[in-house]
Amino acid sequence: MLDCARFFHVLSVAGINFFTGVPDSLLKSFCAYLAEQVPRERHVAAANEGGALALAAGHYLATGEPALVYMQNSGLGNAVNPLTSLVDPLVYSIPALLLIGWRGEPGRKDEPQHARQGQITPELLTTLRVRHALLPREEDAAEMLLREAAAHLREQREPFALLVRRGTFEPYALGDCSPVAAELTREEAVQLVLSQLDTDDVVVATTGGTSRELFEYRAALQQGHQRDFLTVGSMGHASQIALGVALARPQRRVYCLDGDGALLMHLGGLAVIGERAPKNLRHIVLNNFAHDSVGGQPTAAVGLDIPGAARACGYRTALRASDRAGAGSALEALGDAVGPALLEIRVKKGARGNLGRPTTTPVENKKAFMRFLAGNSGEGE
Repeated sequence: MLDCARFFHVLSVAGINFFTGVPDSLLKSFCAYLAEQVPRERHVAAANEGGALALAAGHYLATGEPALVYMQNSGLGNAVNPLTSLVDPLVYSIPALLLIGWRGEPGRKDEPQHARQGQITPELLTTLRVRHALLPREEDAAEMLLREAAAHLREQREPFALLVRRGTFEPYALGDCSPVAAELTREEAVQLVLSQLDTDDVVVATTGGTSRELFEYRAALQQGHQRDFLTVGSMGHASQIALGVALARPQRRVYCLDGDGALLMHLGGLAVIGERAPKNLRHIVLNNFAHDSVGGQPTAAVGLDIPGAARACGYRTALRASDRAGAGSALEALGDAVGPALLEIRVKKGARGNLGRPTTTPVENKKAFMRFLAGNSGEGE
């Protein structure tokens, strides 16, 4: 496996000294190293992968030096536009080294949301005309490939991608970097939200631990899962899924369980919700200031007034809570409010180690949710 410090040193020798991207579980050790060891002016955790590539382009324009952009392969979707219309040799011809976690790699068991992207990742990079190679786990071979990639960046002035398999980097633990104290865990906050819901209310939950905690709590209560849409992929899009449901079913209260990293990824969704102004939409942001499910690296939410942003975008109500009593009172107010309404609940980082995953498939979840929305409760689904 690759030592993070040595890998970083080789990158520096190759002239790569600016780092940006969206963390991934396969890259979490290296991302943790960057978060702790690299000065803020040389490392930016971006809102989304397309923005990270634009940051890398800006760095190159100012310095003439390429940057490293890290991402999960699902993030290639966000990066396609700048890859084809900004850094491509037919446009501005800007080099960048892409470090891509290869989730859903063929032959390896992974979650369903990674299946298609895992299959097509090399093909997609080929279609985008991005030269790519598998990053070796052996130090000497990896250093040789990095020198080859650096030469390609200098000579061709175009991106080069390194695909990273599970277990490529040696473990590097990120220290506690939580900027605020919180009383509730995210799981406790999810349970508190569910305790306030009526039987006809529906939930759209963001990707990661939130959906898993929601699924397990419904199972513990023996309630069934038909009221919940679990957004297992498509990070950042849960609020717009919830908006689509709320507009089509105005008689239903729709609760969106979001996260700070997901909210930041497509922050413009707040403006769309505010402009459409669905009275039945309640937007709950569980904010632990971290990309929790992929290593706990900090997000830019530490500097964001989330309720203030929501109010500026047209939300009728926007609240914040940091403890159980405050969250309970705010949830009661949210239930009675005319939407769109938002509640930021600040929660602790982390999840319990034995947290399971949904036992239903995404298609089964979709069908049960649609039947419930259509009026068939589907109890026991």
